[in-house]
Amino acid sequence: MTTKNADIGLVGLAVMGQNLALNIADHGYTIAVYNRDPKKTHNFVEECQKNEPSHERVVGHTDLASFVLSIKRPRKIVLLVKAGSATDVTINALLPFLEQGDIIIDGGNALWTDTIRREKELAAKGIEFIGSGVSGGETGARFGPSLMPSGTRKAWSSLEPIWRDIAAKVDPVTGEPLEGGKPGKPVEGGFSCAEYIGPDGAGHYVKMVHNGIEYIDMQLICEAYWLMKNLLGMQADEIGKVFAEWNKGELSSFLIEITADILQQKDPMGKGFLVDQILDTAGQKGTGQWTAANALELGAPANAIAAAVYARALSSLKEERVEASKILKGPAIKVESDKKAIIEAIKNALYCSKICAYAQGFQLIDKAQVAYNWKLNFGEIAQIWRGGCIIRARFLQKITDAYALNSRLKNLMLDPYFTQAMNEGQAGWRKVIALAVTNGIPAQGFAAALAYYDGYRSADLPANLLQGQRDYFGAHTYERKDQPRGQFFHLDWPEPKRPQLTID
Repeated sequence: MTTKNADIGLVGLAVMGQNLALNIADHGYTIAVYNRDPKKTHNFVEECQKNEPSHERVVGHTDLASFVLSIKRPRKIVLLVKAGSATDVTINALLPFLEQGDIIIDGGNALWTDTIRREKELAAKGIEFIGSGVSGGETGARFGPSLMPSGTRKAWSSLEPIWRDIAAKVDPVTGEPLEGGKPGKPVEGGFSCAEYIGPDGAGHYVKMVHNGIEYIDMQLICEAYWLMKNLLGMQADEIGKVFAEWNKGELSSFLIEITADILQQKDPMGKGFLVDQILDTAGQKGTGQWTAANALELGAPANAIAAAVYARALSSLKEERVEASKILKGPAIKVESDKKAIIEAIKNALYCSKICAYAQGFQLIDKAQVAYNWKLNFGEIAQIWRGGCIIRARFLQKITDAYALNSRLKNLMLDPYFTQAMNEGQAGWRKVIALAVTNGIPAQGFAAALAYYDGYRSADLPANLLQGQRDYFGAHTYERKDQPRGQFFHLDWPEPKRPQLTID
């Protein structure tokens, strides 16, 4: 087989790289692959050729020169290497072999500002650069991820056929993911969960917010589980069956589905259920922190997303928490007797909080498109998250529908469907948070989401006093309710009284 006609190249053969390469080959494309460890390249290609006829389209190279020269022009080279300096090192290693018009596609979890910088630097050398969010983990990479590319329209038009082919597919009317995705038998037809996001760093930015939403989505699910366990005394498998039932309705999602499975998994090393033996410390790779930090920078009220990041940070203090539990006391937990009513209330709390979480994510994206001079299609973003990605959910179709109804929607909660859902579910939501507080059970995700909801729906907030404070101590000025917006005033406040010091 010739090695001079690859349709695309890929650098980086860790789990994600290998699975994406196989996905591309399954769709009839010849793909050149390279890894800095030649042994890994050799072993991967050898394994490919054993398993599937289509995997003969995976062609390995042990040096960059032959790798690059084997790809049709304009060359399209996907990078799936560690985000940060490793990406810059890889790009610099490729540059001597590239020609004007060639395209580098960064499929890692890059910081969007790095993507903006890289696109600008490479454009000066005549090289196109696409920053593409890739979501769905190894299974998504293998059978159909959600893809969020950005860069120039010219670069996207060259990559588009491959990216649309390998992405997850959903029914264009219902938004339901299309079944399929077996080796050599990719999903055909439907709406492809790969859509051009915008210029420079927009794709990686949207992927970052996706991950921020993922953080709070997971935290809310964990809080629902924890409340059922503590308020109702339910065992893991019984809670798992509740999640399985929820997965049949409006809460249907990948995360709810796997939660049901996890909670019903028996411990392979002993009695009981595995979840009860897993250490309660959660890791994180940084994208949730980036989302929360950028929300602060742009002044977007993403407090629920931030709460999820802080919850993971708090979980990591395991030894401190164990010691604190011996010293700091709280109320005794009272097990509730009306199990059916409490489960329904927890369901309402989860759904309402989830709406708030997505409202915050899209509100942040709206702030970003102004700050970075992007023009984004929110309905399409929700649609490409409908399949392949970690937060894929039935609920996302309602978001697409909301923006189809009103493309200039200020906040998801103002859409008629979501307004009704919040109105109908908030009594249970409030009840659950009250029970969590009175029983000393942490539910920071639910509480932060409710605080956001109550703040957003309030025509008046105590920030009037805050503005008075700022003017008092710093002459920062204030606006008046009885004067037009944009007119600022200052009062010569009296000097604050200071206590007289006496010397004995």
